Amino acid sequence: MAASSSIRTYIPTPPFLSPRTPQSSLSSSLKLTSPHFSPSSKPLLLSSPLSPPLPLCAATTSSSSTPSPNTPTTTFHGLCYVVGDNIDTDQIIPAEYLTLVPSNPDEYKKLGSYALIGLPAAEYPTRFIASDETTSKYSILIAGDNFGCGSSREHAPVALGAAGVAAVVAESYARIFFRNSVATGEVYPLESEVRVCEACRTGDVVTIELGLGRLINHTTGKDYGLKPIGDAGPVIEAGGIFAYARKAGMIPSLAA
Repeated sequence: MAASSSIRTYIPTPPFLSPRTPQSSLSSSLKLTSPHFSPSSKPLLLSSPLSPPLPLCAATTSSSSTPSPNTPTTTFHGLCYVVGDNIDTDQIIPAEYLTLVPSNPDEYKKLGSYALIGLPAAEYPTRFIASDETTSKYSILIAGDNFGCGSSREHAPVALGAAGVAAVVAESYARIFFRNSVATGEVYPLESEVRVCEACRTGDVVTIELGLGRLINHTTGKDYGLKPIGDAGPVIEAGGIFAYARKAGMIPSLAA
């Protein structure tokens, strides 16, 4: 997964470009759909006090809690950027930039510089990436309903990851965007229990604690429950579906 330089420092070869193994053969054995479609998923009840803020754009790993074995314990901390409902993939990365090849480091970086450039300026006067920057200062994206709808371009989560986004917290996702986020391992597509997009504002300082399933807004002093990410968590943590499959011995490693 690619995020800000303080969270991830390597540039992956996007799994969807790999010629080694068809994704369909892996999807049949991995659950890449949003876990909230399962009736066994339940809201997390949070009663612990708010955690102290971490340095902006930091990612840490904690062993103090006892989350599900399938839940990474990574904690993301930084500024959030808030968008509304039905943000489609053309707003995330317009089609004119799809000629950029993510496996090329220079083009991967350039792809990130165009993330969310399709948002209408009238509705979003604060731009996600400043005109003189190639990455965003906002490492956490908060959205409403049906985030990532529209065309099924894998470049959408890749562009967000290349721009420095560690995680997206949305009320719900278009299923194809959720799958692409997991398959590429670029960002964590997390689902909120309530409309966090109406409770947070762009520029708020927030923390995401994956192991505890919560989002903490340090600016407002409030926290919110997140739905479990389930089997998708270890895949994203590994760096995507092909990296996970190699790690699990499902396909040969690149060194083989």
